[in-house]
Amino acid sequence: MSASICQACHVACCANGTPNVVSWGHGGIIAFGTCSSVALYDPKEKSVVCMLNGHTGRVNALQWVHSNKQSAPECHLVSGGSDNLLILWEARDEKFAKLMELKGHTEAVCAVDSVYMDSDILVASSASDSSVKLWLCNDRKEAKCLHSVSFGSGFVTDVSLAVLPATTVPILACGGDDSQVHLYLLHGERLQKAMTLKGHEDWVRGVEWVSTRGELLLASCSQDSLIRVWRLTAKSSTDTPTEDDHAIIKMKEDVFEVDDEGTSSVFSVSLETVLAGHENWVCGVHWQPPVYKDDELQQSARLLSASMDKTMIIWAPEDGSGVWVEQVRVGEVGGNTLGFYGCQMSPDGSMIVAHAFHGALHLWCKDPNKEDWRPGVVISGHFKAVQDLSWDPEGEFILSVGSDQTTRLFTPWKKQGNKQVTWHEISRPQIHGYDMQCLAMVGRFQFVSGADEKVLRVFQAPRNFVENFANITGTSKEKLLVSSDSVNLPEGASTPALGLSNKAVFQGDLVPKSTVEKQFNSISDQYQESYFHPLILTEPPPEDHLLQNTLWPEIQKLYGHGFEIFCLASDSTGTLVASACKASKAEHAAVILWSTSTWRQLQMLPYHTLTVTQMAFSPDAQLLLAVSRDRTWSLWRRSQESTEPPFSLYAHTGKETAMHTRIIWSCDWSPDSKYFVTSSRDKRVIVWGPCRRDGSEEMVPPADIRPCSTILDVGNSATAVAFCPELCSDNSYLLAVGLDCGQILLYRWSPNQKESGGDDWISCGGTNASQSHTLAVKRLRWRPKAGRAGAQISDKDAEGDRERELEESSWVQFASASDDHAVKIFSINKLTL
Repeated sequence: MSASICQACHVACCANGTPNVVSWGHGGIIAFGTCSSVALYDPKEKSVVCMLNGHTGRVNALQWVHSNKQSAPECHLVSGGSDNLLILWEARDEKFAKLMELKGHTEAVCAVDSVYMDSDILVASSASDSSVKLWLCNDRKEAKCLHSVSFGSGFVTDVSLAVLPATTVPILACGGDDSQVHLYLLHGERLQKAMTLKGHEDWVRGVEWVSTRGELLLASCSQDSLIRVWRLTAKSSTDTPTEDDHAIIKMKEDVFEVDDEGTSSVFSVSLETVLAGHENWVCGVHWQPPVYKDDELQQSARLLSASMDKTMIIWAPEDGSGVWVEQVRVGEVGGNTLGFYGCQMSPDGSMIVAHAFHGALHLWCKDPNKEDWRPGVVISGHFKAVQDLSWDPEGEFILSVGSDQTTRLFTPWKKQGNKQVTWHEISRPQIHGYDMQCLAMVGRFQFVSGADEKVLRVFQAPRNFVENFANITGTSKEKLLVSSDSVNLPEGASTPALGLSNKAVFQGDLVPKSTVEKQFNSISDQYQESYFHPLILTEPPPEDHLLQNTLWPEIQKLYGHGFEIFCLASDSTGTLVASACKASKAEHAAVILWSTSTWRQLQMLPYHTLTVTQMAFSPDAQLLLAVSRDRTWSLWRRSQESTEPPFSLYAHTGKETAMHTRIIWSCDWSPDSKYFVTSSRDKRVIVWGPCRRDGSEEMVPPADIRPCSTILDVGNSATAVAFCPELCSDNSYLLAVGLDCGQILLYRWSPNQKESGGDDWISCGGTNASQSHTLAVKRLRWRPKAGRAGAQISDKDAEGDRERELEESSWVQFASASDDHAVKIFSINKLTL
């Protein structure tokens, strides 16, 4: 894999909303499926180590191949997806690569498990085609489907593999929608039915084997809210059946015989216990991993379960009596969420993680000094396509919006005494009822957002956010509050039970009503609206706080468009916002200008005949550029006289002069406001200009604005483009181009080269296979300042750190948003270009 010039410093993503999609390796790495990629996440470093791209459909199930020989990190990982494929990944030189693909299922794979058989790997998989398949992968990179079992019109939700004690015979447990657990043995190359375990009264959602003290325990969980633990033991020939002793109560045993290379053994399965503690479907069970003690693996019988009742429970038998009891219960997650789909435990048992319907990971850590568990900091991100993102004017945080109907705010977390900075979501300003499409920052702590509705909404940060932002980023609280009119700021915001608008919550609203006032004056007193509780944060908040306590109040709604809002732009002075909506006729395609001081409509700018796809104000705020589905662009100039309309049409392309032959997706301005760039589905990127005369503020005549670069063919639909605000050392411009396939390319462009007959475009590489998105890049944005966010020199350590400051100024950063649910942030050192 070629080295990339881009350094990925953050990936914001979350797990897919399927039950078997998270697996915690004995090496400490959590693997989870996110869209069609597999993310490898280190919970201690709190960052994504690597992204594995190979599936073309959603990843639904994955599992580390655990070795029983040593406690070293795993070398193999199996994943299954909606593309009907299973992929076996292997670690090579500390990087994972695709080892082989297993093809055979005709529908989406929904569960996988695997065990080592000497140097081979045995993989079991179940899919929506009602079949369970067993595969053998050998060290010669050959994969063979040994046997397939069809369940007719039934469906297997989970599979688990183990090896019978003191034999080499694999046993497979399948949990199905017939409320039964089916056990199969591998005989030769065929699966033979051993027995069926009955007892559950609804779909069996999860099954998992564990080997302990020469026996196997099988945990099965079901939609009947119960967990059953079964014990499988070898029966010796001396266990002769005695006459019935009616004084002893015994569990019923089921017996089956196994032939292992000519040796016959008998095994019995009995019900060990039924665990009742959850109040809703139990979707996942997971045994605590074995721990190395005195050079041998020791397996404890601790079981973790996750349920749709929003709780996780750790169960274990009591030392004296052997009765299974509930040891720990965590959860009761607030906010409007469904419960947990699955759960995993860290190798040492000190951390547990659950994943929810909307993909969020919920992590709890055991306090080493006490017995209690507390929520931990964990990765988060959008669970559907990310449509737009924007940096704040100081380049200290990113806001993103997506089809998951949320607006999220990511910022670097500066831990005390720790030089390493990690990015985290610290606020979810807007949780909406419509898919979000676009946003524009207006000043430091204010933004406008547009969704699949005809209304624009304006939000302002509450005091609680500003204070917590200062704590987490290490910025001065006083400075921030001065910049954001702290006197009138509400404490926070809450969403009314049946509303879409975030309502401001002021200091007075937080005072609890005295218990004497039992008589309700009105209906609204009876049903308290404020779900907001102010937080004092020193670290990024967990998911339930993000959902409930980090909303921003909505301060304005803007009406004027006839269809769903599609794109937004704001000028560098923060005084104007331009908006456009979906349009199939010229009358709806007009751009609307709004004043940010009064939030009134200033002007309509009609020119285009179809949807305006993107807009950009020039850095000097004098020109507004709009590009459209009608394959043309229009340039609007700010009037110098206050009596005239604020903007007038200055230059445009028409049917004859249009250089693009397909929809223009994106546009951006050079940092000196002299040139602008357009990118299109026709794979072309074109720079236009100049808009100003050299060395003067004077505008050029509209007729002189024409293509001033050679046409750059990027080989794929160019869906996003952005100029870096910092020039390269040779005064050339740096551009990032995002493609429909998910790759991001970097180019240097020199206007003088074309005039002297040289090549004006120089490729600087781009993202490599593991860094690239897997679906279309929707938006690229460079950080407005040089340097890396969170790495700035503070006043305290400025002495003698001039060198570090100079070194830091050679770095630039950009963020990308994609249909693959991910927001990625990349750093580039300009000296390497």
